[in-house]
Amino acid sequence: MHHKTFFFDRDGIVNQRIMDGYVTSPDEFVLLSDFLPLFRMIKEAGFLTILITNQQGIGKGLMTEDDLTEIHTTMQKLLIKYAGSGFDDIYFAGERDLSSRSGCCGDILAGCRRKPSPAMLLEADKRWGINFAESWMIGDSLSDAEAGKAAGARTILVGRFIEGDADVIVPSLKALFPLLPTLLAPPSQSLSEEIFTVK
Repeated sequence: MHHKTFFFDRDGIVNQRIMDGYVTSPDEFVLLSDFLPLFRMIKEAGFLTILITNQQGIGKGLMTEDDLTEIHTTMQKLLIKYAGSGFDDIYFAGERDLSSRSGCCGDILAGCRRKPSPAMLLEADKRWGINFAESWMIGDSLSDAEAGKAAGARTILVGRFIEGDADVIVPSLKALFPLLPTLLAPPSQSLSEEIFTVK
């Protein structure tokens, strides 16, 4: 069976981003209130929900994989409490970004799993069997959209981007709510070749 899936970036989508820093402990993890109704609607539509997150704080020695596990355990408990369920699966890349462009590994790291590489999405496919044509990747960085596109998923960017950066561009999570019924429909009934940009 091939699953339709919503892949989520974490910081800035699920939880508050710490500008110029990292969430390194459960105490610093704060869910974004607008994420909860979004998550519920996606779950109710029958999508798998998978977290895909770059966490180079590990590579920089600012936190450990055990610290990240504690953060994600806290996240899952909060989602179960406030949204009724947690993510179906979680993938993270802890290596440092050593490229010249932020968020991109470039070719200098053989086997790099960081977005914009689609490696983590493809790992999820091996476990779950993903129907990428009916799946989405949502994030707030170009690298999120690039990873989704490379895997064959449709893409959503939240923030200030230009047309063509993703299939759907919205200024905030809340602005995505009225689009969801269309986006969650099968591709033949939703986007086709249309690109949504909400100002």
